[in-house]
Amino acid sequence: MPGFQCTSPAIPTLQQDDPTLRITRWDFEPGSVTGWHKHGWPYFVIMLTDGVLQIHDGAKVTDVPLVKGQSYMRQSGVEHDVMNGSQHPISFVEIEVKQPDALV
Repeated sequence: MPGFQCTSPAIPTLQQDDPTLRITRWDFEPGSVTGWHKHGWPYFVIMLTDGVLQIHDGAKVTDVPLVKGQSYMRQSGVEHDVMNGSQHPISFVEIEVKQPDALV
Protein backbone atom coordinates (compact mmCIF):
# COMPACT_ATOMS: atom_id res chain seq x y z
CA MET A 1 0.00 0.00 0.00
CA PRO A 2 1.39 3.43 -0.76
CA GLY A 3 2.19 5.73 2.11
CA PHE A 4 4.34 8.80 2.48
CA GLN A 5 7.69 8.98 0.74
CA CYS A 6 10.19 8.18 3.46
CA THR A 7 13.16 10.51 3.50
CA SER A 8 13.49 10.43 7.28
CA PRO A 9 12.32 7.39 9.26
CA ALA A 10 10.85 7.79 12.73
CA ILE A 11 12.97 6.20 15.45
CA PRO A 12 11.39 3.36 17.46
CA THR A 13 12.88 2.49 20.85
CA LEU A 14 11.59 -0.81 22.21
CA GLN A 15 10.94 -0.47 25.96
CA GLN A 16 9.24 -3.81 26.67
CA ASP A 17 8.37 -6.85 24.60
CA ASP A 18 6.89 -9.89 26.32
CA PRO A 19 4.06 -12.35 25.60
CA THR A 20 1.44 -9.82 26.81
CA LEU A 21 2.63 -6.35 25.70
CA ARG A 22 4.96 -4.52 23.37
CA ILE A 23 5.79 -0.95 24.43
CA THR A 24 7.63 1.29 21.97
CA ARG A 25 8.63 4.93 22.20
CA TRP A 26 8.49 6.67 18.80
CA ASP A 27 10.54 9.82 18.11
CA PHE A 28 9.87 11.85 14.96
CA GLU A 29 11.78 14.75 13.48
CA PRO A 30 9.59 17.05 11.35
CA GLY A 31 8.53 15.06 8.29
CA SER A 32 9.67 11.69 9.71
CA VAL A 33 7.44 8.68 8.99
CA THR A 34 6.83 5.21 10.41
CA GLY A 35 6.44 3.59 7.00
CA TRP A 36 3.39 1.64 5.86
CA HIS A 37 2.38 -0.98 8.46
CA LYS A 38 -0.52 -3.04 9.80
CA HIS A 39 -1.26 -3.38 13.51
CA GLY A 40 -1.67 -7.02 14.49
CA TRP A 41 -2.92 -6.19 18.00
CA PRO A 42 -5.09 -3.52 19.64
CA TYR A 43 -2.93 -0.58 20.69
CA PHE A 44 -2.82 2.61 22.72
CA VAL A 45 -0.86 5.77 21.95
CA ILE A 46 0.13 8.33 24.62
CA MET A 47 1.55 11.63 23.37
CA LEU A 48 4.72 12.85 25.07
CA THR A 49 4.65 16.18 23.20
CA ASP A 50 2.12 18.38 21.43
CA GLY A 51 2.04 17.73 17.71
CA VAL A 52 0.18 16.92 14.53
CA LEU A 53 0.15 13.34 13.27
CA GLN A 54 -0.57 13.04 9.56
CA ILE A 55 -2.24 9.68 8.99
CA HIS A 56 -2.16 8.16 5.49
CA ASP A 57 -4.74 5.36 5.21
CA GLY A 58 -3.86 4.44 1.62
CA ALA A 59 -6.54 6.68 0.13
CA LYS A 60 -6.30 10.00 1.97
CA VAL A 61 -4.20 11.93 4.50
CA THR A 62 -5.80 13.20 7.70
CA ASP A 63 -4.21 15.71 10.09
CA VAL A 64 -4.71 14.74 13.74
CA PRO A 65 -3.65 17.46 16.21
CA LEU A 66 -2.83 16.05 19.64
CA VAL A 67 -1.56 17.48 22.92
CA LYS A 68 0.99 16.24 25.43
CA GLY A 69 -0.60 13.61 27.67
CA GLN A 70 -3.46 12.88 25.25
CA SER A 71 -4.07 9.22 24.46
CA TYR A 72 -6.17 7.14 22.11
CA MET A 73 -6.84 3.47 21.37
CA ARG A 74 -7.32 1.58 18.10
CA GLN A 75 -8.35 -2.01 17.38
CA SER A 76 -6.11 -4.50 15.58
CA GLY A 77 -6.10 -4.51 11.79
CA VAL A 78 -5.40 -0.79 11.28
CA GLU A 79 -3.17 -0.18 8.23
CA HIS A 80 -1.51 3.18 7.76
CA ASP A 81 1.60 5.34 7.54
CA VAL A 82 2.17 8.07 10.14
CA MET A 83 4.13 11.30 9.60
CA ASN A 84 5.07 14.12 11.95
CA GLY A 85 3.18 17.04 10.43
CA SER A 86 4.56 19.48 13.02
CA GLN A 87 7.38 21.99 12.58
CA HIS A 88 9.15 20.50 15.64
CA PRO A 89 10.12 17.01 16.89
CA ILE A 90 7.36 14.94 18.47
CA SER A 91 7.26 11.74 20.52
CA PHE A 92 4.71 9.23 21.69
CA VAL A 93 4.57 5.87 23.45
CA GLU A 94 2.70 3.04 21.74
CA ILE A 95 1.43 0.09 23.81
CA GLU A 96 0.39 -2.96 21.78
CA VAL A 97 -1.73 -5.49 23.68
CA LYS A 98 -0.81 -8.96 22.46
CA GLN A 99 -3.03 -10.86 24.91
CA PRO A 100 -5.92 -8.67 26.08
CA ASP A 101 -7.37 -11.42 28.30
CA ALA A 102 -4.08 -11.67 30.23
CA LEU A 103 -4.53 -8.10 31.55
CA VAL A 104 -7.74 -8.91 33.47
